[in-house]
Amino acid sequence: MLRDGTPAEAGLDPLWTDRLVRGVRELPEGRDPWCAGVVVLAGRGPVVAVQEAAGRAVRYERYDPGAGRGVELPPKEQEPTRVGTVFDLASLTKLCTAVAALQQAERGTLGLDSEVAGWLPAVAPGITVRHLLTHTSGLRPELPFYAHPGRRNQLALLWRETAAPQVPPGGPYLYSDLNLIVLQLVLEKITGRRLDRLVREGITGPLGMDHTAYGPLAPAGVAATEDQRRPWAKADRGPLRGEVHDENAWALGGVAGHAGLFSTARDLAVLCRALLNGGTYGTARILGPRSVAALLDPPGLGFRVDQPSFMGELAGRGAAGHTGFTGTSLVLDRATDTFLVLLANTVHPRRGSGDSTPRAAAATRLARAAGIRTAR
Repeated sequence: MLRDGTPAEAGLDPLWTDRLVRGVRELPEGRDPWCAGVVVLAGRGPVVAVQEAAGRAVRYERYDPGAGRGVELPPKEQEPTRVGTVFDLASLTKLCTAVAALQQAERGTLGLDSEVAGWLPAVAPGITVRHLLTHTSGLRPELPFYAHPGRRNQLALLWRETAAPQVPPGGPYLYSDLNLIVLQLVLEKITGRRLDRLVREGITGPLGMDHTAYGPLAPAGVAATEDQRRPWAKADRGPLRGEVHDENAWALGGVAGHAGLFSTARDLAVLCRALLNGGTYGTARILGPRSVAALLDPPGLGFRVDQPSFMGELAGRGAAGHTGFTGTSLVLDRATDTFLVLLANTVHPRRGSGDSTPRAAAATRLARAAGIRTAR
């Protein structure tokens, strides 16, 4: 199980872990910072060697489109980021949906190569569970559920898309939130339980991830996200804190396969360790080793594999992970037994370009700390 220790105890080069920490501390600084607040946690084996918080979990009252910047709260009302600050995970939610799917596959209730139409007849023939998890279903990236309130209207919109995908299933990689939304519906159909309950009972509960849950959450201790207003957002919701940032997840009731979870860096490190341990953490087992390999081996099921854009120099030997639109990322590397969690609120006070350079830089510094040297 995880324990706090020094870089040396983790077998990491302190020079590079120091550079990792310094780089993260700089992210909330300057006139145009990458984020308002950030937490980084990294380690090797069971040792957490790096855990650092910087910036403000809550910094801005609102966004001023005329000035092109956020209106800061009075200093006494701003809240510093802490290592235990809770962040909106955005698309890191997809990882838990994928684990929940593999749990059902282990139980024999879900076949990875079974056609989704067997459970959801409105879905076009030929689309399998594996297609959903590998983003090769042919479905478009998203649909405007936020503009169609009501479960019946939202499902009608989804069924029209799934009946006629953009490209035939099994074709090229096309990242789509719809894949995990459809998978959520499959999981709920075969288990008779909502996704939040499946995640709680199958993943976060057994692993002791006590600070991981779907929202809405009480604002205390939660990092703020966006002052969500049109035209830069898709809905007029105002300043958000403890409510899911993703407009579609919000429109779907806050519990969705693609977004909606909130968590801390420490909780996500526990999930990393469980997967690096072949599915176990302490006395808990959430998956068997073969299922973990299915998740993490190329091309990855739910997880993305060897992506230098956010994994930096950890990519290349089978590193796996994901990013989230709000400024989050997670990388685990079986080759070096290392893990990196970076949580930030880059969308506070409004969404930006989504630059992943800081994520990749942090991963590269961890790679160097672990002794990886590449041509790059």
